[in-house]
Amino acid sequence: MPNRLGGETSPYLLQHAGNPVDWYPWGDAASARARAEDRPLFVSIGYAACHWCHVMERESFEDAATAQVINDRFVPVKVDREERPDVDAVYMEATQLLTGGGGWPMSVFCTPDGYPFFAGTYFPPRQTRSAPSFTSVLLAVDEAWRLRRAEVLEQAAFVHQNIAEQLSPRLPSPRGDRGVAPRGGDRPTGGRPGNGVVHTSAHGRPAPSQRGERDGGPSAPPGAEEEFLDRATAAVTAAFDPVAGGFGRAPKFPHAEMIELLLRAGERGQEGPASAMAAATLDAMAAGGIYDQIGGGFARYSVDRGWLVPHFEKMLYDQAPLVSAYVHSWQATGTAEHLRVAQETVDYVLRDLAADGGGLCSSEDADSDGGEGRFYTWTPGELVEALGAARGAEMAGVFGVTPAGNFEGRSILHRAGAEDRACAEDVQRACEELRHHREQRPRPARDTKVLTEWNAMFLSSLCEAAGATGRRDWRVAAVDLGTFLVRELRRDDGRWMRSWQAGAARHLAYAADYAWLVDAFTRLGELTGTARWTDEAQGVADAMLDLFCLGPDDAVLYTTGHDAEQIIVRSREMADGAVPSASAVAAGALLRLAALTSRSDFGAAAQAIVEQLLPFMASHPQRFLRMARAVELRVFGTREITVAGQREDLVATVQRRWLPDAVLAWGEPTASPLFQGVRDGFAYVCENRVCAAPVGDPGALARLIDDRVVTPRRGPAFYDD
Repeated sequence: MPNRLGGETSPYLLQHAGNPVDWYPWGDAASARARAEDRPLFVSIGYAACHWCHVMERESFEDAATAQVINDRFVPVKVDREERPDVDAVYMEATQLLTGGGGWPMSVFCTPDGYPFFAGTYFPPRQTRSAPSFTSVLLAVDEAWRLRRAEVLEQAAFVHQNIAEQLSPRLPSPRGDRGVAPRGGDRPTGGRPGNGVVHTSAHGRPAPSQRGERDGGPSAPPGAEEEFLDRATAAVTAAFDPVAGGFGRAPKFPHAEMIELLLRAGERGQEGPASAMAAATLDAMAAGGIYDQIGGGFARYSVDRGWLVPHFEKMLYDQAPLVSAYVHSWQATGTAEHLRVAQETVDYVLRDLAADGGGLCSSEDADSDGGEGRFYTWTPGELVEALGAARGAEMAGVFGVTPAGNFEGRSILHRAGAEDRACAEDVQRACEELRHHREQRPRPARDTKVLTEWNAMFLSSLCEAAGATGRRDWRVAAVDLGTFLVRELRRDDGRWMRSWQAGAARHLAYAADYAWLVDAFTRLGELTGTARWTDEAQGVADAMLDLFCLGPDDAVLYTTGHDAEQIIVRSREMADGAVPSASAVAAGALLRLAALTSRSDFGAAAQAIVEQLLPFMASHPQRFLRMARAVELRVFGTREITVAGQREDLVATVQRRWLPDAVLAWGEPTASPLFQGVRDGFAYVCENRVCAAPVGDPGALARLIDDRVVTPRRGPAFYDD
């Protein structure tokens, strides 16, 4: 019989709409039935591009016998983690607590009110040496629920207490008071953990610095932020792989924030090795199979140390920060290959992830044509078929395509070291021909939902790339994307939504959606010189602080707004995960917006977020790398650059440079003090309460910026009204 997912719009949920499992979407209906029938909830969490989610579906959720066991003993709930990051965060924390690891698919068993008591990830259909069969897990959980209820509830209480402490901990008040208590749901009865519950077999004119000067305001210990930056840089450099680039061993993820931290250290003239590590990592990834050599764009991660074999799914949230990293490296070093990779990746996103009706799709699947990576791999014969015998053989040498292959009898394209014998223009032409040839293959499925957070994340990167390269088509695309988001993802009452599909927006937006919108609209205003976008950024920032922040004494953002459904834990956005934390993105975006607008409240909010998290950041710097951007703005200050009048040559002089410490005001004047007392046709560069003499020549402006004529930076990025 059809289950209850047919009316959903999430492609992931719709993938399961035909399962014999009687799935419910997340909501009150499932809990009500579970209470009425005294059954546990089986909460299965994944996403559309997840390879192992597909495997578990084929093996278990499409199997009638397994589905019968689920339907008879549980109320099954399917969750798209990308639509509901609040739900995913809670149950991922539970899974990590109970198993020591986590991932997707995630399989969580809960009380009818949603308190988890047992969890895992992928379970095979038959028992292996390392895992019990899924059916045996189902039967054991059912038995424990029926026969050892007190132990189950005790374990649920223990798990809830621990995930609340991790996701919504008592934070030190910036005013020096005792910690702020977390907010969450009621707990189930019970205390100590139960053991063995489930048994299985197996940037204006600045006023004096505000740092620590607000009446009763937060004040970090002297030097704490500088120490955090030192520790974060040390942690990243210690993790660097000198053999293959990147960080750690295998699997290798393209950690863009690690690369950016090293690039910024190099931009400030710090130790040379940091820049070299960043360049080596960018080079290695660009040469590897993790990068789609003929279509552009990066896979989620590499399963091997040398970046050869990717996990083939492509996520929008990976393309965005990697575009920025490659653009920034090109701006800093002039490395043409890094520009090429950035251009190809932007082109990939705008071409292949463009959603019908506007916006950008979330991802492309790892699987196609019945197997993982089939769309991306080649044989020598296929190259000859596409390019002819001579060129096909030449490109086989360039891309390491051999008869034996390097992945299941086929070859993942990578730069194999033979490219220096081939003209770069020939290689690029061949790539274009191969891409068109590849389009005849069955494509990986796309997750066509448009997520506000990920679209705003890419919009931020696209704005930087468009300004850096002067690509007017990218500028048009950026304006179009911003316009789409405002038109489709914001309700008439001003509330932003999380997800858009087929003309409809669903789910209240989260803190991360708002934080990235602030950053994206600020950068879109800097790119276009259009006051509207800076105004939009301020409106989103005001709403964000109202919805997700309780005030200066409780500044770290909650994942959900105060108007949202309250689940068992109202989690905070603290450390980075697969994407940067909302608090880190918000802190950096608020500091930049404060510098542009002279809104001291934005700067104060950012300051409070940073200082409240500093104790955690000091202990685990590698988990707060996005926050390093905000800390750098506070420690080193912000340069404010104003171009008055119609001087696009001066604007381009600024935009072509990578200036992570600068904000740019130009075009339509706003109420910002940056536009007060300026003369048309001149550029103004200010920092640390001192402004250089205005200049009207692009060369003079370039020297002023590059030689840092203004006094040394030291101070905050926000000012008194």
